[in-house]
Amino acid sequence: MASSADGSGLATWQPQEEGLREICGLLEQQMAPTSDDKSLIWQKLQHYTQFPDFNNYLAFIFARAEGKPLEVRQAAGLLLKNNLRSAFKTMPPANQHYIKSELLPCLGAPDRQIRSTAGTVISAFVQIGGVAGWPELLLALVKCLDSNDPIHMEGAMDALSKICEDVPQLLDADISGLSERPINVFLPRFIQLFQSPQTTLRKLSLGAVNQFIMLMPTVLYMSMDKYLQGLFVLANDPAPEVRKLVCSAFVQLIEIRSAVLEPHLRNVIEYMLLVNKDSDDEVALEACEFWSAYCEADLPPENLREFLPRLIPVLLSNMAYADDDESLVDAEVDGSLPDRDQDLKPRFHSSRFHGSEDAEDEDDDIVNVWNLRKCSAAALDFLSNVFGDEILSTLMPIIQANLSITGDATWKDREAAVLALGAIAEGCINGLYPHLPEIITFLIPLLDDNFPLIRSISCWTLSRFSKYIVQGIDHQQGREQFDKVLVGLLRRILDDNKRVQEAACSAFATLEEEAAEELAPRLDIILQHLMCAFGKYQRRNIRIVYDAIGTLADAVGGELNQPKHLEILMPPLIAKWQQLSNSDKDLFPLLECFTSIAQALGPGFSPFAQPVFQRCINIIQTQQLAKVDPVSAGAKYDKEFIVCSLDLLSGLAEGLGAGIESLVSQSNLRDLLLQCCMDESHDVRQSAFALLGDLARVCPVHLHSRLPEFLDVAAKQLNTTKLKETLSVANNACWAIGELAIKVQKDMSSVVLTVISYLVPILQRPEGLNKSLIENCAITLGRIAWVCPELVSPHMEHFMQSWCLALSMIRDDVEKEDAFRGLCAMVRANPSGALSSLVFMCKAIASWHVSDVLTFFIKTF
Repeated sequence: MASSADGSGLATWQPQEEGLREICGLLEQQMAPTSDDKSLIWQKLQHYTQFPDFNNYLAFIFARAEGKPLEVRQAAGLLLKNNLRSAFKTMPPANQHYIKSELLPCLGAPDRQIRSTAGTVISAFVQIGGVAGWPELLLALVKCLDSNDPIHMEGAMDALSKICEDVPQLLDADISGLSERPINVFLPRFIQLFQSPQTTLRKLSLGAVNQFIMLMPTVLYMSMDKYLQGLFVLANDPAPEVRKLVCSAFVQLIEIRSAVLEPHLRNVIEYMLLVNKDSDDEVALEACEFWSAYCEADLPPENLREFLPRLIPVLLSNMAYADDDESLVDAEVDGSLPDRDQDLKPRFHSSRFHGSEDAEDEDDDIVNVWNLRKCSAAALDFLSNVFGDEILSTLMPIIQANLSITGDATWKDREAAVLALGAIAEGCINGLYPHLPEIITFLIPLLDDNFPLIRSISCWTLSRFSKYIVQGIDHQQGREQFDKVLVGLLRRILDDNKRVQEAACSAFATLEEEAAEELAPRLDIILQHLMCAFGKYQRRNIRIVYDAIGTLADAVGGELNQPKHLEILMPPLIAKWQQLSNSDKDLFPLLECFTSIAQALGPGFSPFAQPVFQRCINIIQTQQLAKVDPVSAGAKYDKEFIVCSLDLLSGLAEGLGAGIESLVSQSNLRDLLLQCCMDESHDVRQSAFALLGDLARVCPVHLHSRLPEFLDVAAKQLNTTKLKETLSVANNACWAIGELAIKVQKDMSSVVLTVISYLVPILQRPEGLNKSLIENCAITLGRIAWVCPELVSPHMEHFMQSWCLALSMIRDDVEKEDAFRGLCAMVRANPSGALSSLVFMCKAIASWHVSDVLTFFIKTF
C-alpha cells in the first residue's frame, strides 16, 4: 500500500498517491454534512485497518496534508487515536516510529486545532505505551516549554495537560534511563507558567498541576508554598476559566490536604465568598463546592462560623433560578404532549437481594442537572447538619422576607425560600420542630400556586418533613394536617404540568413509606387519584406512577387485598399489561409494580397469577433464545427482561406461597431457572438465586430432580476469585443453599462438606465483604449443621470461633433461630469439639434479646 523513497524500507515511508486520495476522499465524505450513508463510509474506513500501514496514512494526512480542509486532517488524527487502542500491540516498531516522528512537529503547528489534536493523539500513545516507550517525547516537550515561543509552548502544554489528566501516575514514576521522575522536571515549569501573559498557558499549566493534588508527588509537596502563592496570584485572573481552576484547586486541597490550607484559611474563605458571587456561573459553581467540601473535611467548624452571616445570604441568592435555567423551559411543557424518546431517563432495575443491604439512599433532589442552584442547596444542607439551629437566626428572616413578597416578578425568590426550607429540614429540625405546624400550614397552599415550579418545590419540601407530618397523626390537629398534605399531594399528582406530576408522585412515595398502615383508611381516594394519573400521564411520568403504586402496596400490605380496592387498581394495570409487547422496555416498571402488588396481596393475587406467571416464563424463554439467535427469537437480547421476570416470579412465590405450586408443576421453570443460575450476567444470577431460595421455601419438590445441579452451581458462587465483584450473587446463592437445606435435609449430604469448605473461609476472612453475606454464611452453616450434624460436627473446631462471632452480630429472627438449632445439634454430636470455643459460644448465645429463646438455648446446652 506504500512505497519508500530510497527502497530501504519503512524508515523513509511514503504514501502512495492512490491510497492517499482514497482515504482523504472517504474522510471528506465522512465529514460532509450532506453525506447520506455515514455507516457505509465508516465500514470502508474500517476495511483499511487490515493494511499494516493504514495508520501511517492517517498520520501523514494529519501532519502533512496542508492542502486538505482542516476538518479532514483533524478527522484523520482522531481516527488514528481510536485505532491505536486496537492496533498498537501488533503495530511494527518502524510504523510506531514513523507516526511518532510525524506527531512531534505538530506540537508547533500554526493552527491551534492541529496542535490540540496532536496533544490528544500523543496522550493516547502515552496511555498505551507508557513514557518509557517514547523517550524522545519528554525531551521534545521540555524543549518546547523552554523555547519562549508561544505556539510551541502551548502545543507542549496542551499535550502535557492531557497526559496529566489521563495518566498522571505515569509522570510520577521512576523510568529506566532517566535520572529523575518526569514530574520533577515538569512541575517547576508548570508553576512558572502561572505568570505567563498567555491565558491559555496559565489555564493549561494550572489545570495540569491540579491533576496531581490527589497523588501529591514529593515535588508538589515540597513546592506547596510556591503553588499556593501562584494560586493567590491567579485568584483575580481576568480569565474566568483560570479563576474556575483556582477554585477547583482550593476545593481539592480542602478535601484531600486541608492541613496545607489552614494557615491561609481566612484568606481562602474570603476569596471563596467573593467568587461565589462571580458573574461567571461556572466560577461561582466551582466556588460553591468549597462549602460542602469544608463541612466534610476534618476541620474545626469554628473557622467557618463567623462567616455564616455573610455566606448564607449568598447561598440563598444563588438558589433562585437563573434566567437561562433549562428547567424554566421544561416547566412550561404541556402535560398532554407525548414524551419524546430523549425525554425518557435511563432506568436501572435493582436485582432482588436477600439480606441487610448496605445501599445508600437515592438522591431525593428533584433537580436533574448539577448547577449553581442545586450546589447552593446542597451546601446549605451540609451547613445545617454541621451547625444545626445556629444558622436559623440568619436564614429564617431572609426566608420569611422572600416568602412574604407577592407579585409575579418575585416568584423565583419565593421558590428559593421554599427550597431552602427543604434543604435544612434534617439539620435544623430541632429548631424548626416547635414551628412545624405553622410551616406545614404555610406550605400547603403553595401546592396550588400559579407557578408550576413553586408547586413542584412545595411537594419536595413537604416530603422532607414527611416523618414529622406522620408522627402528628396521634392527635386531632396533626391528623387533620396529615390529611390536608395527603389530599394536596394527590391533587398535584393530577396536575397538568409534567414537572409537578413528577415532584408530586415522588413526594407522595416518600410520604407512603413513612405513613405505611396509616394509609389504609384512605386507600380509596389514593387509588382513585393514582389510577386517574395512570390514564393521564405520558410515558416518562407513568413510570413514577408505577413506583408510587408499588410503594403503596409495600406500605399497606394485605390492606390492599379487598375487592373494592382491587376493582380500582387492577383493571387499568391488566389493560396496560396486555397492551405492551414482550420486547417493550416500558414493561420493566410494570413488572416491578406487579412484584410489589403480588407480595402485598398474597393469595389475593391468585386470580391474576396464571397469565402473569406464564408471561414471565415466555419472556425468559424468548430472551434466552435471543441471546444466541435474535432472528428466531424475534427480539433483541436485553438481560433486564430476564431479571425483572425472575424478580416478579419471586414476588409471586412470596405472595402465593404454596399456591404457586400448580403453576410451577405445569411449566419448565425449573430448567429455565437452572440456566439463569449459570448465566454469565451477575444481575441475572443474583435474581435467579433469589428465586431459587423463594421456590425452595414454598415448593421444593419441583426442584428435587435437579437438586444436585442447583446445589453445585450455587456453591460455586462462594468459591470464586472474583467474590468481591459478585458479592450480591454470592449472598443470594448462600441464602438459597440454606433455604434448600432445611427443606431437603439429608438429600443434600453429598455436597455438605464442599459447601462448608466454601463458607468457612468467608467467615474467617470477612474483610471487604458486606454484612449481609457474612450473616447469610453464618445462617446457612447453621442450617446445614442442623440437618446434617454428623457430617459437620467433626470439623467444628476449625470454624467455631469465627462462626459464633458472626452469629452474635445477627438480629433476632427465625433465620437466626435455625442457625442456633444447628449450633445445638453440633454440640450434642461433638461436645469436645466445642470446648475450646466456649467463650465465643456464650457470647453468641448472649446476643439474643428474646428471653424465652435465650432460656431455651441455655437449657439445651
